Amino acid sequence: MAYLWIYTLAGSYLLGSIPWAYIIGRFNGIDIRMHGSGNVGATNVLRVLGKGWGYGCFALDFLKGAGPVLAATLLARKAEGGADAYAPMIAVFATVAGHVWPVWLKFKGGKGVATAAGTLLPLAPLPAVAALLVWVVSFKIGRYVSLASIIAAAALPVAAFGLHFGGVNPFPLVEWGPLRTALLGVCVVLTVLVIAKHHGNIRRLLDGTESRFGKK
Repeated sequence: MAYLWIYTLAGSYLLGSIPWAYIIGRFNGIDIRMHGSGNVGATNVLRVLGKGWGYGCFALDFLKGAGPVLAATLLARKAEGGADAYAPMIAVFATVAGHVWPVWLKFKGGKGVATAAGTLLPLAPLPAVAALLVWVVSFKIGRYVSLASIIAAAALPVAAFGLHFGGVNPFPLVEWGPLRTALLGVCVVLTVLVIAKHHGNIRRLLDGTESRFGKK
């Protein structure tokens, strides 16, 4: 497809910028930004509106990440070289950027955890599953959603690089070698972005004021 990278950039950003947490809040008669932590994300929806809406929001944020990346990866499989060959990488960044900086909310969005996870599942399933398992264990131990997300984000590139240097392709749908190498860098950048978006949580964790899940 000619100019695939342009369509990928624009389409992924617009899909990623759909503020499901805000939409769900408005459907329930509230502005989610004015409640709970104020974050436009699934965890805040869960805290404010309950598990049903929270899990639904997570699923929608996850799917808006997975869809563009899967489509771009399949369409770019025959491309070797040029901007179109990097469409999957562009889709990852554009989708997550859309969630974190949505044009519809004056570029003030969520932290990108669910959407980033969605982008990685079709592209890097084994590292994504490893990060998910780390999240579950970390959350079970500490009951901090933020800390679990930070630790899981840090585990992502460790898993990707470990598989790569262990002779296992962490990106099974990607056949072009240079793109595989670039995607290892994408995992690192996503980790840095997710951790950076949790800077407020990190301060509260260090101060001992961060709330555990299920507690005020």
